[in-house]
Amino acid sequence: MTATFLTLGEALTDIVVHGDGHRVEHPGGSPMNVAVALGRLGYTSHLLTRIGSDARGEAIRAHLAESGVELTPGSITGAATSTAEAQLDASGAATYTFDLTWDPDPSGLPDGITAVHTSSIAAVLHPGAATVAQVLDRYRGQATISYDPNARPTLMGDAAEARERIEAIIARADVVKSSDEDVAWLYDTEDVEDVVASWRRSGPGLTVLTRGGEGAVGFSDSGRVQVAPPRVEVVDTVGAGDTFSAGILDALADKRLLGADRREAIAAMPSDDVAGVLRRAARLAAVTVSRSGANPPWSHELT
Repeated sequence: MTATFLTLGEALTDIVVHGDGHRVEHPGGSPMNVAVALGRLGYTSHLLTRIGSDARGEAIRAHLAESGVELTPGSITGAATSTAEAQLDASGAATYTFDLTWDPDPSGLPDGITAVHTSSIAAVLHPGAATVAQVLDRYRGQATISYDPNARPTLMGDAAEARERIEAIIARADVVKSSDEDVAWLYDTEDVEDVVASWRRSGPGLTVLTRGGEGAVGFSDSGRVQVAPPRVEVVDTVGAGDTFSAGILDALADKRLLGADRREAIAAMPSDDVAGVLRRAARLAAVTVSRSGANPPWSHELT
């Protein structure tokens, strides 16, 4: 299926600090990583974000152009480009510290969008969160809505307040994916599967929980489906969840399940189809964790 995507959210510079103190800068930001992954898979991929006209902003623009991502007209400002410092532990897992302003300009948004994705800070950080909600509402009549809460405690503040804002976006979404760590923080519970399954009551047809080395679990009308992850040597986990989100959208596009008129069909997917969606997403994410930084696979790497 030919699909056209719009991703809403932060693009910034990831400053990756390795265990030995070595620092490397990469273009990053959870929503941007999803847009890049979709562009590299060959889709028309638009990004509404906020970057500066400085050197870091130029590096992000070049990265997006190389990956086939089109910036919306209001995405470039005169302010400094935001940053996220990712401190890696011995296992390659990242802990983030942010210097971020989020106030996007939604002018010049594209037509003909099949699916809209948002995630992380963009959907909850003021003042831009209100803009994200408005854009989702604008497209919901024509497009599938995809969301990854991707909790960032240092920016989201109190979990209860963040949860209220996150659940408002979940209610607008058709597909929601989150990690077990994010759900545990947001709800202060170990019963993370029950939380993700319960999200379907507010509207989403498909909800997904990723569990790192334990694989992923999906919930639809057909019930609970679990898949194991591919075996891969992990370099770091930066961008893995974002690639997984893009993989879900890619698999749904392949099954011709994107667009507002396919909303009920997503929820009605049989178990085998849900498993196929999760395996596709896990396969893409496995490529990302096998190399440094948020570096999603290109379509030719998956053949």
